[in-house]
Parts: sequence; C-alpha cells; structure tokens
Amino acid sequence: MAAPSLLNWRRVSSFTGPVPRARHGHRAVAIRELMIIFGGGNEGIADELHVYNTVTNQWFLPAVRGDIPPGCAAHGFVCDGTRILVFGGMVEYGRYSNELYELQASRWLWKKVKPHPPSSGLPPCPRLGHSFSLYGNKCYLFGGLANESEDSNNNVPRYLNDFYELELQHGSGVVGWSIPVTKGIVPSPRESHTAVIYCKKDSGSPKMYVFGGMCGARLDDLWQLDLETMSWSKPETKGVVPLPRSLHTASVIGNKMYIFGGWVPHKGENIETSPHDCEWRCTSSFSYLNLDTAEWTTLVSDSQEDKKNSRPRPRAGHCAVAVGTRLYFWSGRDGYKKALNSQVCCKDLWYLDTEKPPAPSQVQLIKATTSSFHVKWDEVPTVEGYLLQLSTDLPHPAAPPDSAAAPHLPGVRMDPHRPGSNSTVPNSISDAMNSTKTEHTPMKGTSVKNRLKYQGYVTRTIISTLTAGVMLITGLFTLILGPHTSANIGVLSSCLDLRTVIPETSVSSSVSSAQTMVTQQTIKTESSSTNGAVVKDETSLTTFSTKSEVDDTCALPASKISRVEAQATAVSFSKETPSNPVATVKAGERQWCDVGIFKNNTALVSQFYLLPKGKQSISKIGNADAPDYSLLKKQDLVPGTGYRFRVAAINGCGIGPFSKISEFKTCIPGFPGAPSAVRISKNVEGIHLSWEPPTSPSGNILEYSAYLAIRTAQIQDNPSQLVFMRIYCGLKTSCIVTAGQLANAHIDYTSRPAIVFRISAKNEKGYGPATQVRWLQGNNKKAPLN
Repeated sequence: MAAPSLLNWRRVSSFTGPVPRARHGHRAVAIRELMIIFGGGNEGIADELHVYNTVTNQWFLPAVRGDIPPGCAAHGFVCDGTRILVFGGMVEYGRYSNELYELQASRWLWKKVKPHPPSSGLPPCPRLGHSFSLYGNKCYLFGGLANESEDSNNNVPRYLNDFYELELQHGSGVVGWSIPVTKGIVPSPRESHTAVIYCKKDSGSPKMYVFGGMCGARLDDLWQLDLETMSWSKPETKGVVPLPRSLHTASVIGNKMYIFGGWVPHKGENIETSPHDCEWRCTSSFSYLNLDTAEWTTLVSDSQEDKKNSRPRPRAGHCAVAVGTRLYFWSGRDGYKKALNSQVCCKDLWYLDTEKPPAPSQVQLIKATTSSFHVKWDEVPTVEGYLLQLSTDLPHPAAPPDSAAAPHLPGVRMDPHRPGSNSTVPNSISDAMNSTKTEHTPMKGTSVKNRLKYQGYVTRTIISTLTAGVMLITGLFTLILGPHTSANIGVLSSCLDLRTVIPETSVSSSVSSAQTMVTQQTIKTESSSTNGAVVKDETSLTTFSTKSEVDDTCALPASKISRVEAQATAVSFSKETPSNPVATVKAGERQWCDVGIFKNNTALVSQFYLLPKGKQSISKIGNADAPDYSLLKKQDLVPGTGYRFRVAAINGCGIGPFSKISEFKTCIPGFPGAPSAVRISKNVEGIHLSWEPPTSPSGNILEYSAYLAIRTAQIQDNPSQLVFMRIYCGLKTSCIVTAGQLANAHIDYTSRPAIVFRISAKNEKGYGPATQVRWLQGNNKKAPLN
C-alpha cells in the first residue's frame, strides 16, 4: 500500500436512518456489506444493536429478540459466519461481566450460552478490555482488567494475562472453555490491547499477534503466539514501531495489520524517564505491520499536523472494521474537557481504501444499435466508479491534447438516478398457471441498493421484446429458411458467455439471439427441415446486432402468462471467423481509448475520446489517473464495426487492473427487430404461444419462426449446450405447442427450471434477432404441464 492513498480518506455524510449516539468502548464486526455495532458508553452504557449498510449508506436498528444481553463496554466481540459472540465487558461502573451471548444475525436472535468450565482451573473471571479473537472453530481470550474489590463502588484494578480457548459448536452454541498449556515467556498483564490472527495463504501455522495495551502505563510491545505449537515469542521487527498506546484498533487486510488511533504519550521522548507521570493524548497516527516480513510502515505519524477535515481527528476507544479491502472507523472519544472533566465523543464515520480494487468481470452486452452499445459488468464492492475503455481496428485520427471538445460529455455519466442506468431486469411472472400474481426478477449482480431504488420502476415494466431498452439486447442472425426445402436452417442456438466473443466476418452466416440473463453455454446451430428433423451444424460465435428501436418497456399482461421469464443477451454466429481473435492481435499493439468514468456498473456507449498524438492510453495523461475529458475530441461509433471493451474499478487508491477483453459489433441497418410482448397460456391441446410484431420491422414481415429447446443426447465437447427445433413457421403471430412437442422439451436449470422458446421475424433482408423466453416450471423435474 502506498502512502499517497492516505490523501483519500472519505467521510460518510449522506447516510440515512437512525444514527447511533456517539460513544467509546463499543465494538464492531462485518457480515458481508453490513457493519454491526454493539455496546459502548457515553452518558450510560448502550445496549442497542446498530447496523450500517455500507452499500446503501443506511443505518438501521434490527428488531432483536431472545435473551437480549445487557449493555456493555470494552467487551469481546467476534463474528463467525452469520453469528456473533459477545463476552464480558463492563455492564456498569466497577461491575464487569464474564457472560457469553450469541447472536444469530440471520434471524436477529440472541441466546445466552453457557460453556463448560475448563477441565482444570476456573473459567474466565469477569473482565473488560480483553482481546477475543476467532480462528476456525475456536475463540482465544487474552488478558483484560478485573476488579479485585467485591464492592463495585471500590474499583481495585487487577491486570490480567491469562489465556483461554473457547471451542464452538458448528452453526450455533459452544462446547466449553479450556486453558491451553503454552511455551515461552507469556506477555505481561494488560488491558485495552489488540489481538489479531493471521495465517499465510500457502504455508505456515496460524499466529495470534498482540500489540500494545495498558498496565499502569501504555505499552508498545508486539507478541506472537503460534496456535499450533502454543509457543509465545517476541518477533523482531523492522521499521519504526508505533508509539505506546491503548484503546487503539488493529485490523487485518491481506497480509497487513493496520493500527489506528488510541492513547499515546504526549511527548514520546519523555516516557522512558517517567512513564507513569507522562501526559497522554489521543492520536490519529496510522501504521501497518507487514505480517509476512515483520516490517512496520508509518502512514500518518504522530508528529504530522492534523489537516482539518482531511482525515479522522485523533480518537481512542473507537471501532474499526474491514469490509473487503476498505477500513471503516466510527466514533470514539477524542480526549477530555479538563474543566468539565467530561468525555468528548466523535460521531463521524470514515473509510479508507487500503488497496486498489480487483479487476471487474468482463463487459457484457445489454443492447446494441447501429451507433451505440448498452453494456454492463458485475459490480465490484467498495468502489467509487469504473473506467471503461474501448479499442477498434478502424483507423481514426489522433487528437492533440489541447483540442476543444463538445460541450456535453455523454461518456462520463455519474447520475445513478437516470432510469436507463440501472441493472435490474423487470420480469412479470404469474405465480402459477393462469394466475395473476407477478414476480420481479433482478438481474444477477444487481445490488440491494439498485433493487430498492428501482422497485417502483420494475413493477411497471415487463421484458418482452428484448430489442430495446435498458434490459434488452439485439443481435442479428441470418437463417436461410424456406418452408419447402429440407436444406433450410431452422434453429437458433443457445447463448454463449459474452466473455469469449470473437469478431464477425460474415454477415450471411451469422445468428443472434437476445436474452437478459447471460448464460455460459457453448453454441451449436441445428439444421432442420420444417418437420423438425435435426442435423448438427456447428458454428462459432461473435456479437452482432441489428438496429431495432422500440420502447424501453413492453407490457406483458400477467393474466395471460403461465410463469414466463424473459432473458436478454446478444450473440451472433459466423462460420468464417477465427476461434480466437485475441491471439491474432497482440495486446501491446492495441490503442485503448477512454469511453469515460461511470458511477454505476452500466454504460451507454455512443462515443469515445480520441487519443492525443503519441499517447498509448488516455488514462495515463499527466499525473492524475483520470484526464480532463473536456480537452479531448470525441469519435462516434460506426455501424457494422467491431469494438473491444475492458473496464477497471476505481477507489481511493486509484485505478485497479482491467478486466478481460470483450468484443461486440454495432448493428447493420435493415433487418427486422425481435418480436415483442410474448404470451404463454395453457389450452386443451398444450400451450398457446403468441407475440406482437417487431416495433421496427424495417419493411414487410415475410414470416415468423418459433423454436423450442429440446432434449437430446449430450454433445461430447460441451454437454451443457442447447439444441432447438423449429415448431412453427408462418405469417401468424401465434402458434400452438402441442403436449407431444412439450414432452420432448429440455428443462433448463441454469437458474430456475424453465422451458426455453425463441421467436424471430424475417423481412426482405433476412431474419432479425430472436426474442427468448423461459417458461418457468417450478423446482421439480416433472414433465411440463403436469
């Protein structure tokens, strides 16, 4: 981690919900994107459980039930999957606890648990300021502060260095305490220290690291316990050791232990002569210990002046929690008002990215037109935006860096409220045959935040054409179809994961289908006559799409459907394309141009920014990661042209690595759009399949073809691929699928069990993109219509 990342502390100010009152001595853990806080004190000890959603920036108070523990401070707090364990802490002044509680966070259910005592010795005494660390199915308790006096009003401190092991039961409950026999010199008694457990990924045994704490004076020693041999040691470290401290936090991300804040001596050079008489203050210093090399690195020193509002102010007794590679800090106290002798607590929430983000998934196509792409990629947690780039083999002139740009920058879209920028696919699905209940299915990878934000939008829209709109993808396929020849091709092939796409070179032999959920199945087309005889005809894949302009939403009445789920992704086929185009072009020879920086994981691409003369990548202009796009000229996308895409995530540490490359083609005008408003309903013969004509027919529609995915012998090189049989060809916009045909239907289990249909239209130029629908079959493997 580089020091400049510290310039990118972020204070969270746009949160909603009931914010907990400021405090110190509280504890926090993370369950996925949730930060869960319990306990602490400030004008009384808090007993509420507060939760902060780091994705939606929302605080909330869960409705807990069961054996709710009393409020406590300076307690042990660990997370094991979705359960949390709380041990000890101060429940009121001078009175400490040694009780153990378990919270099942999936149900917000508290339970008081009673571990068996050790086979030899006593169970842990009541205490506060201890460390409580989890590794595997065991918790490790070390040290803390006990009250020697039986009278809670007469607080006689006793510092502890005892060590206990608590064995957990799987899922819920505990077994009991044990007192391991350790080797080596045991660390001196202490409280308000930190302990973390780290194990190298490839080799080595898990080790617990204890740092600092309080025992009359603050400490700066580091201890290591090998949890396999139970041997204590003091590892030799390099670099500048942080000042002695207590009430700090220690968090492990990767192979680094991050130490932040705490009480430190006011003048570090005086503590050796008079440690007990030294003045103490809170600090905002920040260091990390590389646990592989045992080297300390100071990122913010105690001597640095605090920059106003640039990072958290000094504090102690705060909480820190790691969500992915991001560290969150909340509350704590920043010292004493000596005149009033009362604590001053912070009420601010900060985060800091400790590493650059990982590479996102490959770019996926949602929709293509003659002059634009609507693309998406999977969300990367805890990022601030995404840099999208493209390259093309088309020659385009380089632009000088001082070129004036157009006044609008459509590539840089940071508005999350634009209706077209969400990644939720609206589906209207009846609960059962002839039912009017609707179901809304979000696209895989959609965040909770986006699902909630667009819930009202989702309930008003149904995917049915897959030829336009946010969730629609269009593609081109040309099938040589004719009702009177057995040589005609009458099958659409299943969709392939867009991460392996290749450029198209032959329009006449290309096939495309549209579906909103990208599946990962290789593709075979099947030659057949109109009577459904199947002959295998293997093709390779590219992405290509016609211009099919229709409304973003097409109503699909729930009362006329029998559990229909529409899907959209765009693929095309060409027998004349190489199987691996990436191998034909060296990555170093490509010139990547910025499309823009996007707040969300979707983008509408119609232009890109031209490279300044002599530059290999726009994102490398100057010292900043992101250039000034207002100084750059833009280039429009060209119809019928292949473009390569890659995307990288951005956080406070900078731009992370780029994704693997995806490749798509803009559309060629003239082909018909996909049929829309598909409806499926039961009748006495089987099912009735109907659709509406394409909104953009681009001429007269000559015929429609409908296809059904059928069961077939597994194909040796890829058993997961689908085989389609044409079940209708004609001018009508409906057909009957008989029970006999359905008996041979393939049940697709890639998501929910469904039968897959495809419907396409043909004009003078040929067949356009297909609409694919999945007719949901429930969770059993019974035959359709049962």
